[in-house]
Amino acid sequence: MPENNIKIPKRILSALLTSLSAGVVPRTGAPYIAIGRDKEILSLCNDLDTVSDGGAFIRFVIGRYGSGKSFLLQLLRGYACEQGFLCADADLSPERRLSASGGAGLATYRELIKNLSSKSSGDGGALSQIIVKWISSVKADVASDGFSPESESFSAEVSKRIFSVMRELETGIGAFDFARVISKYYQAYENGDGEIESACMRWLRGEYKTKTEARANLGVTAIIDDSNWYDYIKLLAAFSRQIGYKGLIILIDECVNLYKIPNRISRENNYEKILSIYNDTMQGKASGLGVIFAGTPQFLEDGRRGLFSYEALRSRLSDSAFAMSESFSGGNITGPVIRLTQLSDDELLALIKRTTVLYSMYYGDVNVSDDDMKAFLYRMLSRSGAQSLITPREIIRTYLSALGTLSADKSKKMSDIISTSEAVAPSRDPDELDPDSIEI
Repeated sequence: MPENNIKIPKRILSALLTSLSAGVVPRTGAPYIAIGRDKEILSLCNDLDTVSDGGAFIRFVIGRYGSGKSFLLQLLRGYACEQGFLCADADLSPERRLSASGGAGLATYRELIKNLSSKSSGDGGALSQIIVKWISSVKADVASDGFSPESESFSAEVSKRIFSVMRELETGIGAFDFARVISKYYQAYENGDGEIESACMRWLRGEYKTKTEARANLGVTAIIDDSNWYDYIKLLAAFSRQIGYKGLIILIDECVNLYKIPNRISRENNYEKILSIYNDTMQGKASGLGVIFAGTPQFLEDGRRGLFSYEALRSRLSDSAFAMSESFSGGNITGPVIRLTQLSDDELLALIKRTTVLYSMYYGDVNVSDDDMKAFLYRMLSRSGAQSLITPREIIRTYLSALGTLSADKSKKMSDIISTSEAVAPSRDPDELDPDSIEI
């Protein structure tokens, strides 16, 4: 837990508090506010070890709105990058899906590539950086092997090692063109040809709209599109291990947007893509790849529109989902489904105390005692319907609002705010959507 003598960069602290106040998940600074979920985090870290050994995994993080799904994903993203993995995350939406014919599948790929992160590029946009870093690493290795950087043999040896890695990738769907584009990027980088470098990055980011244009610029016969983008994710995972990273972790949030797709055929096409990913990761058809989907219980369990409406997925996931029911203490987190249970009262109190420390570090000391924090939590949990509707997100948003009031008016006390607050919980669970009312 951060104490007052722990230095957190002002930029990170500001972004963290701003995100929490707005009810959104911070992309940086998540470990400073992390409370609980120890078993879930440990289980996911074990999955990272599997990827590091050349394996693959798939997980479904299931929890109610505001229960901490997105936070857990961002926490894992930061940890994985620190441990030498590449990470890419995307939120699904009506414009971003897993399978579509109008560009929505490709839009998800583009979002993942835009958010591609590494240890040295934690905020995304790492694609060109990791390739340049790899080229520089190869040059350093060649130099350390006794080749003079000024000699022709140096350039020849660098090219030999670069192309050797590319040849190892030339298996599978799209692999030849993928390797060709990486090779062309290296040649353009060496020759100072910025135009070809840019063209290669455009292709890797999925920005070419026609094969004709790609062939004219790069000599390749394929482009990344709605139908094949996942194949290139697998290639990127394999490539990441070839160039010194431990693997690629894909984090896909807001999967409830697949549940919301009104057309049954379109919805099932997306679920078929999930099934394909499931089979690849579970049957050894993918290497160095981890995929985590995050969604609500309705997205998983609804028999009309959820994953369980697709029999092949229901048969693979239902046992794990039932094992995670609240009748089990802590649940089974070894299967593909991780169900987030409600934080305990002690964990919620620790979260409030942690928030107080962070707030004080940025804004200065605030007049709040331990008893005030306990009274605030008691008030929140005493609200009508709190046991089923109150989430960590709402508690922290409300608490930060209270701290803001105390900072603005020094004459007020937490007891004043608590006594005047309305003891009314949300009228309905935002996850409990009426399928017939969905409009997109």
